[in-house]
Amino acid sequence: MTAETDLTSPPSGPLHFSLLTLFPELLRPFTQEALLGRAASAGLLSFGLHDLREHSGNRWRKVDDSPSGGGAGMVIRVDVVERALAALPRRPDEIILLTPAGVRFDQRMAEELAGRQHLALLCGRYEGFDARVETLVTREISLGDFVMMGGEAAAACIVEAVARLRPGVIGDEQSWQHDSYS
Repeated sequence: MTAETDLTSPPSGPLHFSLLTLFPELLRPFTQEALLGRAASAGLLSFGLHDLREHSGNRWRKVDDSPSGGGAGMVIRVDVVERALAALPRRPDEIILLTPAGVRFDQRMAEELAGRQHLALLCGRYEGFDARVETLVTREISLGDFVMMGGEAAAACIVEAVARLRPGVIGDEQSWQHDSYS
């Protein structure tokens, strides 16, 4: 482990997750219940649920368009993502695009991300995002070699895997170090 990912010295302040999605209500209960909800109430974690439609730039809240290079389906426009990221209350340490084409998420990556203070996760729908969105992110992450209907479930998995590594979130701060993948 490098100094920036060393979890033996606790990061200062809560870990903030900005979840950018077309369906924030899918994630709201997940962030308010069980250990995540208790950790948020205790000030160990915080969550921002951001509706991409609020950044559509039009009265119809339309966020999608045909892919510029052609192809089937619709993609979320780059200008929508740019405005949504610009509207975040502070700049994220990492802007993560959830995509089947990304690097496979694993325990090592969870440990690395747990050392950050602010993670923004972009949850796609339709056929994903306009390819130009890739220039706005710090990394692309995949849960595996399969396709889902949207990125909300992937975001929930990453939030839970990362959050449990923060001091105080699961109670015994050292128990995660004895997990099978640690």
